[in-house]
Amino acid sequence: FCQPSGWQLFTERKPPSFVIAVLTDINSERHYCACFTFCEAVESSQQIIGHRPANCSDLQKSQSSEGDEDGDSGIIQPAQLFAPKSLVLVSQLDHTEVFRNSLGLIYTIYVDGLTMSLETVVGNLLTCIIPIAGGSQRTISLGAGDRQVILTPISDSLPVSGCSVALLFRQLGINNVLFLFCAAMTEHKILFLSSSYQRLTDACRALMAIMFPLKYSFTYVPILPAELLEVLSTPTPFIIGVHSTFRSETQELLDVIIADLDGGTVTVPECIHISLLPEALLHSTQTALSMVGITTLQTAGQIHPPTTTTVRGLRQQDKEIRAVFLRLFAQLFEGYRWCLHIIRIHPEPVIRFHKAAFLGQRGSVEDDDFLTKVLDGMAFAGFVTERGAPYRTIDMFDELVANEVERIRLEEGRLHKVLKHIGELSEQLYKNENPYPTVAMHKVQKPSDGSYLQLHRRPFPHLDEGTVQWIIDQATAKLQNAPPAVRAEKKCMVPSGPPIAAAIDGNALANSARRLEVVRNCITYIFENKMLEAKKLLPAVLRALKGRAAKRCLTIELNSHVQQNRAVLDDQQFDFIVRMMNCALQDCSSVDEHGVAAALLPLVTAFCRKLGPGITQFSYSCVQEHVVWTNTQFWEAMFYSDVQDHIRKLYTESEGGVSPRQECGEQDVRSALEIASEQRRFWPTLPKEKQQELIQKEESTVFSQAIHYANRMSYLLLPLDTSKNRLLRGSGLEVESASNSFVTNSIAGSVAESYDTESGFEDAETSDVANSVVRFINRFVDKVCTESGVTNEHLKGLHSMIPVDIVQMHIETLDAVHRESKRLPPIQKPKLLQPTLLAGEEIVAEGIRVYLLPDGREEATGGIMGGPPILPAEGAIFLTTYRIIFKGMPADHLVSEQVVIRSFPVASLTKEKKVSAQFQVDQFIQEGLQLRSCTFQLMKIGFDEEVASDLELMRKQIHKLRYPQHVRGTFAFTMGQSPKQSMGPKQKEKNPSLKTLSKNLVKSAKRTMGRQYVTRKKFTPPTVESRGSQQSVDDNEDEISVSEEVEQSTLTLSTTMKSSDKMTMSHVVERACCRDYQRLGLGTLSNSLSRSKNEPFRISTVNRMYTVCRSYPSLLIVPQTIQDSTIQRISRCNRQNRFPVVCWRNSRTKAVLLRSAGHSSKGVSGLFKSQNPSATGQSQTDSSSLEQEKYLQAIINSMPHYSDASGRNTLSGFTSAHMNSSGKWGSMRGSSSTRMSSYIPSSEVGLRLAARDTTSPQPNGGPSEAHFLRQQRAALYIIGDKSQLKGVKQDPLQQWEVVPIEVFDVRQVKASFKKLIKACIPSCVPTDPGSGTYYRSLEESEWLSQLHKILQVSVLVVELLDTGSSVLVSLEDGWDITTQVVSLVQLLSDPYYRTLEGFRLLVEKEWLSFGHRFSHRGAQTLASQSSGFAPVFLQFLDCVHQIHLQFPMEFEFSQYYLKFLAYHYVSNRFRTFLLDSDYERIELVGVMYEEKGERRSQHVCKSVWDYIDRLNKKTPIFYNYMYVPEDGEVLRPYSNISNLKIWDYYTSEVLSEGPSYDLDPSSGQQEQPEEGDRQDTATPQTQRKIIWPCYDNQGKVEPDAITRLLTELQALEKELGQPQERWKDTWDKVKATQRTESRQDIRYASPSSLLMSSNLSHHRRSLGVYLQESGVVGSTLNLSLSSDVSSTSTSPSSMMGGRKNTSTLYNQFQSSESENRSYEGVLYKKGAFMKPWKPRWFVLDKTKHQLRYYDNKTDTECKGIIDLAEVESVSPGTPTMGAPKNIDEKAFFDLKTTKRVYNFCAQDYLHAQQWFDRIQNCLSDA
Repeated sequence: FCQPSGWQLFTERKPPSFVIAVLTDINSERHYCACFTFCEAVESSQQIIGHRPANCSDLQKSQSSEGDEDGDSGIIQPAQLFAPKSLVLVSQLDHTEVFRNSLGLIYTIYVDGLTMSLETVVGNLLTCIIPIAGGSQRTISLGAGDRQVILTPISDSLPVSGCSVALLFRQLGINNVLFLFCAAMTEHKILFLSSSYQRLTDACRALMAIMFPLKYSFTYVPILPAELLEVLSTPTPFIIGVHSTFRSETQELLDVIIADLDGGTVTVPECIHISLLPEALLHSTQTALSMVGITTLQTAGQIHPPTTTTVRGLRQQDKEIRAVFLRLFAQLFEGYRWCLHIIRIHPEPVIRFHKAAFLGQRGSVEDDDFLTKVLDGMAFAGFVTERGAPYRTIDMFDELVANEVERIRLEEGRLHKVLKHIGELSEQLYKNENPYPTVAMHKVQKPSDGSYLQLHRRPFPHLDEGTVQWIIDQATAKLQNAPPAVRAEKKCMVPSGPPIAAAIDGNALANSARRLEVVRNCITYIFENKMLEAKKLLPAVLRALKGRAAKRCLTIELNSHVQQNRAVLDDQQFDFIVRMMNCALQDCSSVDEHGVAAALLPLVTAFCRKLGPGITQFSYSCVQEHVVWTNTQFWEAMFYSDVQDHIRKLYTESEGGVSPRQECGEQDVRSALEIASEQRRFWPTLPKEKQQELIQKEESTVFSQAIHYANRMSYLLLPLDTSKNRLLRGSGLEVESASNSFVTNSIAGSVAESYDTESGFEDAETSDVANSVVRFINRFVDKVCTESGVTNEHLKGLHSMIPVDIVQMHIETLDAVHRESKRLPPIQKPKLLQPTLLAGEEIVAEGIRVYLLPDGREEATGGIMGGPPILPAEGAIFLTTYRIIFKGMPADHLVSEQVVIRSFPVASLTKEKKVSAQFQVDQFIQEGLQLRSCTFQLMKIGFDEEVASDLELMRKQIHKLRYPQHVRGTFAFTMGQSPKQSMGPKQKEKNPSLKTLSKNLVKSAKRTMGRQYVTRKKFTPPTVESRGSQQSVDDNEDEISVSEEVEQSTLTLSTTMKSSDKMTMSHVVERACCRDYQRLGLGTLSNSLSRSKNEPFRISTVNRMYTVCRSYPSLLIVPQTIQDSTIQRISRCNRQNRFPVVCWRNSRTKAVLLRSAGHSSKGVSGLFKSQNPSATGQSQTDSSSLEQEKYLQAIINSMPHYSDASGRNTLSGFTSAHMNSSGKWGSMRGSSSTRMSSYIPSSEVGLRLAARDTTSPQPNGGPSEAHFLRQQRAALYIIGDKSQLKGVKQDPLQQWEVVPIEVFDVRQVKASFKKLIKACIPSCVPTDPGSGTYYRSLEESEWLSQLHKILQVSVLVVELLDTGSSVLVSLEDGWDITTQVVSLVQLLSDPYYRTLEGFRLLVEKEWLSFGHRFSHRGAQTLASQSSGFAPVFLQFLDCVHQIHLQFPMEFEFSQYYLKFLAYHYVSNRFRTFLLDSDYERIELVGVMYEEKGERRSQHVCKSVWDYIDRLNKKTPIFYNYMYVPEDGEVLRPYSNISNLKIWDYYTSEVLSEGPSYDLDPSSGQQEQPEEGDRQDTATPQTQRKIIWPCYDNQGKVEPDAITRLLTELQALEKELGQPQERWKDTWDKVKATQRTESRQDIRYASPSSLLMSSNLSHHRRSLGVYLQESGVVGSTLNLSLSSDVSSTSTSPSSMMGGRKNTSTLYNQFQSSESENRSYEGVLYKKGAFMKPWKPRWFVLDKTKHQLRYYDNKTDTECKGIIDLAEVESVSPGTPTMGAPKNIDEKAFFDLKTTKRVYNFCAQDYLHAQQWFDRIQNCLSDA
């Protein structure tokens, strides 16, 4: 410590230095070590013999260092080296200046060779008498002609700082010092660095001074020597100073805050969080500090700024800064004395601080991290011990906190008053350190200038120890005779100051007088037994009890009804009181800072009810489920509070002044601290016996309270049913280590054993509960009794009493109570409401009574949105074979009596977990279950223990239903299988053939698959020579070919086919794919109408046995030139064998859209010319790759524009008109040109395509293209995954180009969906409402950015197809994002897919037939449970929804249709979306065929499509009234995230009937009659209805205009007895009349006719007519006709000349029926076997490719459909039996389909010929 940098020799003399090190002894006493160091020459080695070296061993005494007196008398040569020597003075007194002067004097005597004896000076120094503190001063002299004045501070407790604080602020600045201050207060490690040791000491002293009145109690070393640097890695907090040369050693300290005094910086490591002062205090402190002149802010602008550099100025400033901190502490600790509990007065006061109450009164529990840490710290513990005593000497801080706090609060923000107060305080502090005006009485000799540089100087002499000791002895003898200097202590009662003004409750409304009145009235009604009145008020009371004032009011009121510590109630009164108590305790935290639990504790043992003779149940047995009862700190605070009250009474009663009944809270009664203060004053005057008597009385008081509390704790910790190990749930009785008390209790520590093994859920016996309670109480008793000074004998007695007398006896009492309470008649609970079930749905688990609790969605709770709080609702949860249903009514009956229903399909359950539902309803509910569904529904239910076991059983059943062993176990298969519904005869007839087909298919497929794999294993790679001949390949394929030939006879459509097989094969032809291929003209299967070989594509049956690719459909479109055998080889290049196949063709450009899986690793390299060609022979991979190239070339050649000989054609056949985009961009936006420009940079693909080579001139000389696709482009673009195509280079000779894009995988979709669900249906209300939590979590889910990506890629593909390039989408395994993109491309490009029928076909073709893994992605069975739920199809539907929003007039179906599909694709109500491919569906007894032609029972639909058809006939629920299609319209939606909307399917809810997608057409859930009834009943009363947003089905209650008119029309028809017309017919008629009106005069069009008018521009449509949709159907028809309507309508010609590049005009507004009628008329049709000829109205529909017939011309219900895809031939016929008479024989013709032959007869030969030709044309066009 003398040489902190280490002892070392110097080459030149250094001037003397002085430094003070501070050491701390084992008793925490500080020792100040003043070190005076100077240099001495080191003698040469010859001279040094016999002398001791001048190092630290010379320091024989701590008082001074003594040299060797054995000096040499000869002349000393100048030495080259100098060694340091130190004079050290150690003292417990801190008088820096005196030490400096005294040591300086000794040095002066030595260096200047003065004549005084050093021994005398040292002796005098050691024996001089320092005056006692209290502001005295004394002059001392060391006998060397010197004179010094020692001043002592007036108050010992105030630190002496000199000007160190001011210097610290100058060195570091205000904020840095505040950082350090907060760090020191919250016990962080602080390290000061400086090159000056004096600065280090001053900085540490300053930090100590500003922490006053707290004293730092950790490691404090202002100067740390180099050898002790490892101390810095100590785990405890410290304040240490280190020389800045050791900066590098401090670099790796990760948890130390480093303050560099020289550089003025404070470095806080990243891992450290410093809790700062509360915002208001921090700001006011910063302001005050900047005012006291540290930063000279106030004087910066003055002409003559004052100079404050004088020492007096610095000292004054130092005191001003300290005054600021004193004020800060007064504000922080305001009212602390009101939270002190005095638990013993004699023999010594024992005081505890009630931290929770202090924090609660300040209202800063959660937000004030700083104060909480300070109160938990060691420094504050010392503060309570030192300053808690009621009778002691007081200082400046005591007066400030008692008297000045009010003034500080009032002056807040008034700067001049604050400054004035700071000035007053600083004056006091200054006076404390300098009690007398300074007198220049100091006189100390100083060494002459430069004396330290003297060349010839003797070493410092050895002192004679004897002489020094003699001087000391003499002085001691003198002192013994002198009278002792005793300073009179001015002890007094410490003032407490005003109590803390209780923090104002945040919720002002909750504490209004009206609410308190309600609480009082309710309690009065309960005790007057007016239970009906009380019941009405109870819900309001429970709501009011959220506020603090109401809780206080409750305890006061209940107190007034307790007589002689007990109040006996009847059952209902008891129930109400318990509910109120539970409600008050519900929000109570474990520390009970507002004292609610404390106030209720005496009351829970007061209220009781009689259960039987001698058996009483107290209310404590019903309020145990609160965390506060398991917190030791709460019990300690309560115990100390009660002990204080009793000790207070002990002394007040003994004086006879106060009656024992007087309340302790009254102001006129003295507080416990005042009494204690008085008692301490009398204590020395009392005789010994009296003192002993008081000690015993106090101890017995504490002891009796300990017994009382042991009982109380057993009451609240032992559960009523001790057999259920409920006790440790939630919090556990593992006692918290923290505590209110600051005594480290060795006994408590030794008693505590290891309780880690206890978990609340193991099966345990009663004894476990008892033991844990005993241990908990024992630990508590040990702690409080040791701290309160109870004798060991008493403590042992108490320990023996707790287990037997207290706990065991209480358990016996409880057993009797529990037995009796079970016999109580249950409280009358409301009847359970039964749910209405769907056809085929059966109940699995009967209703279990539960509460539906509110979750994070606010509408139903009447939160910010307003509205009545419908939740929590009381009812039951039911489990059926199909759904989980909750049905009940709001728990608060005064809110409403509406029925609340929430349900979702079992199959859609994604997560189920237990939650702790701390909720107050009829009784206190603690257990809960949370069920989350992927239909965006959340069920959070609370239940009591009665039903816990039933619910556990239900959970197992839910799991079994959710994950059946096999798909046959799903509801779609099990529904309606009960014997009640017999199978129809037709069905029985049908099944055998279905089964035979499926069995044949599956058997042969399996056989073939097996063989195929065998042959693959045997395969040897062909040599280079044999590559030309096809020999080896054929050999390899041989076995496969044979196996296929064997089966082929059963499946070719030859005349030799068995009739049953023929029929089943016709089903294959009838599949969605086939129908669509024929519509698109991509090929047909019929023999007689077979196409010529020049057709580019054909339908291949290579996969008919599902041998090539299991997940593909049986019929595939491939180029005409590719043989089936080639296809098998190609398929190996793609993952899952999903090779490229055509799925759509652009009718205008003839470009095709293909789909496949991503290339397998072999396939990728094959697509491009090999970068490193191998010298050896070709492998099988290469041959496959060659085949693949040929395949792609064949596709390119199949396109008319690319089939010429030239390598890469430039689309010269295209006209410029072709190049113009015929589509349109999203509605309500700008023109397409701006849209294009915005699109280019948004996609990497766009950039790639835009960057194509444009150097070659355009051959057709046409105008340059406006779009980002140049005319020189590839014939085929392959869209592949970027990650797979790394390092692949393009071959310039190939006609295709690969476009690598980044796509997200299924894991990202899953993760995104989880976050989306949590954002849309949060399980609890966000902690900070209004902070945009919903939008933030939506963004984090990345759901919209995934939609953006899908739409972006889809629009690009549409662009490419529209400009004549074909596109192959080849991503992942070809069944997720590929399907999404391909489906969206077709939807955007082809208007047919935007009709109801077309969309169905699209889903059947692309999603079902092409094998999207619905079962796997939906985790529908036990096998796929682990894979989790991935909503790929939902993403597609969401994309369609986004497009629908932008183009509301292009879709025949409504938004509700999409929601319906989104709900039912996961519901498993229908078989449509089960299983992963057609192969699996066939394997499972021909599921894929049951959708056509089967006769089903009336109620059960197995296909979702049939169900939709049936509903659509009855109600326009799926129809979009705004449907006005444009021919050949290509849509290009905006895909930027800003243009995407969150689908209301995710957020909407209907509590009145549950999800609106489980409509049952058979059970009469039709809206029309209902609406009519409503109208009738509502008319006489009022026309107004209240619609609750989350409760009512808005679309039903408030339908849109058109639906409403249709409904009224039907009601009128019914009233008039007319036959009811179908809604579709009515609608078609209305549209027809609108058309004629608009033709007559468009200029005077009424708003209603404008809706249907023909020549509205697209822009007008999208802006003006917008039918917004919500709920089931649209809600309002908004016709906002802006001013441009008149100009548009008056000049149709000018409008025609508008933008020609997009089809912006509507030609005719036609109904879908009429526009699809290509030819119609009457034909006679021969019925089936044995049925007569009948005239029918026939309609030939080219678009839908079908022939429909009706009863007559006006009939709208189609009687039958002949699909032209099935027609094999049309031929002239002959009249048969029963044919119409008098008709020419040539008027007969026959239509042969794959199923049967139809016989027709026209009116005459001409009509017959026309029909014949039209049908032939339709067939050939296909």
